[in-house]
Amino acid sequence: MKNAEIGSGLTASVLVLNRYYMAVHVINARRAFCLLFRDLAEVIHVEDGQYANYDFESWQLMCEMRSDERDRSEDWVRAVNFEIQVPRVVRLLHYDRVPRRTVRFNRRNLFARDAHVCQYCGVDFPPSQLSFDHVMPRSRGGKTTWENIVSCCFRCNTRKGGRTPNEAKMRLIKTPKKPRHSPLLSLKLGHPKYQSWRNFIPTGEATAESA
Repeated sequence: MKNAEIGSGLTASVLVLNRYYMAVHVINARRAFCLLFRDLAEVIHVEDGQYANYDFESWQLMCEMRSDERDRSEDWVRAVNFEIQVPRVVRLLHYDRVPRRTVRFNRRNLFARDAHVCQYCGVDFPPSQLSFDHVMPRSRGGKTTWENIVSCCFRCNTRKGGRTPNEAKMRLIKTPKKPRHSPLLSLKLGHPKYQSWRNFIPTGEATAESA
C-alpha cells in the first residue's frame, strides 16, 4: 500500500477487534491496511446482518467486483493498479488483550465530550479555537478533573477570568461529568458510515482511540 494516494480515505477511522471479536481501539485506515497487508489482521464486513471475514487479497478481489456499486458512505483509496474500499472493522489475528475500561483525561476527549461547544456561550468551535476552563478556579482550590473542567472559547475564558460562573454571571450549559465511555467513540457512532461498529460495542463500553 505504499503507492496508495494520500487522501481522506487513509485518515478514515477503523474499529479494531481482538481475536475474540471484542473492540479494543480505533486506528486510521493507513494503519489498518498495513496490518492487513502483513497478515496481522482480517477485514470483518457486515453484510445483511451477517459477518464476512476477508484477508487482504480476498478483500481486494471483493472490492474489484463491486467497484461500480459504491455507497456514498464508503471511503475508497486508489493505488497504482487498483482501488480498494476502506474497511470499517478489522480483527487482529493474534491479539488477546481485553479493551481498556477507563477514559483518558486529555484535551481531545474533553472537547469531544462537550461536542466542541463552548460551555458558556454555546457556540460550536474548531479545536484550535477552544481552550478549557476550571469551573472552580485553581486559585480557589479547583482541581483538574472531568467534573471541574469544561470546553471554553477564548473570549469566554477571558471574560470569566479567575471567578466562578456565578461571580462572573455566566451560566454553564450543563454540569461537567466524567464520561462513561470514550467521547470520541460516541461522536463516531453518531455518523452513519460507522453504524456497523454498533455490532461490536455494547452501550457504555469504553474503547481507546489511537488513530
